[in-house]
Amino acid sequence: MRLEALYQTLKAAMPSQQVQKSVPMSRYTTLRLGGPADLFCWITSVEQLSSALKAAREHEVPVTLIGNGSNLLVRDGGIRGLVIHLGENFAQVTDPTPMPDGTFSLTAQAGATLQKLCNTAADHALTGLEFAFGIPGTVGGAVYMNAGAYGGEMKDVLHSITAMDMEGNTHVYAASELELSYRHSALMQLDQVVTSATVLLRPGDGDTIRTAMREFSQRRRQKQPIHLPSCGSTFKRPEGYFAGTLIQDCGLKGCRMGGASVSELHAGFLVNDLEGTATDYLALMAYVQKTVFDQTGVRLEPEVRILGEDAPINAV
Repeated sequence: MRLEALYQTLKAAMPSQQVQKSVPMSRYTTLRLGGPADLFCWITSVEQLSSALKAAREHEVPVTLIGNGSNLLVRDGGIRGLVIHLGENFAQVTDPTPMPDGTFSLTAQAGATLQKLCNTAADHALTGLEFAFGIPGTVGGAVYMNAGAYGGEMKDVLHSITAMDMEGNTHVYAASELELSYRHSALMQLDQVVTSATVLLRPGDGDTIRTAMREFSQRRRQKQPIHLPSCGSTFKRPEGYFAGTLIQDCGLKGCRMGGASVSELHAGFLVNDLEGTATDYLALMAYVQKTVFDQTGVRLEPEVRILGEDAPINAV
């Protein structure tokens, strides 16, 4: 792994402020947790992304790609290699394009937030994305994990995506090729990153669309601890159950490990409410999983994506 050589290559290929060393990942996750990335690069174009991936491959440096960090837990030791951020500088959303079947397509770059995509749809009185309003992630991340809420999922509206492999080559996939299911897509096995996604939406009533979006947003504020650092629902929904209900029924609301606790408002949310560490959070996750399994026989599977290394143990 030739980190310094990659650093110099990237600095020469793009504005120097887009590449930095030892960037704390706590700045780029909604949990506000995580040690430093060896190298961190902010991408503004497909061309920059392709160049960065090719350079990393040439210098034998591993690559991690992130969006809004809303479903991400980075361990306290940080991430080795290069972290590429697809965010607000890679977030264009097109105007609607009419399709032969009467629907309209919208294409968004991977770094666009779901909120931006939803607002664009609402501005043009296009319905189908209301469920996604308020999900705190990017379009790329939403496709990667087939994000959903309130009875809707990305697979309901997704038409196609463009993606890039780790050699910097572009691929196009129809939604039907992505094996979209509950919090899963084929991208998890393909080792490719979404660069843009196209959704198909139907004409609707603008006022009705905005009303639905406001109602979903209000539900989130009332039922979820959105004012505290979290990754949303920490665990996937077990078949036949709800994770939050299981955790609550096991008496775990308010349970704490260091600076992390089970939310008193919604037990499905584990929050970083006292400036905890990733070690705290992981210990709480493990305790919740063990307790729920011991009491109910149900195994809770993490929905949060866990990356990085543990912090080194200091010698006494």
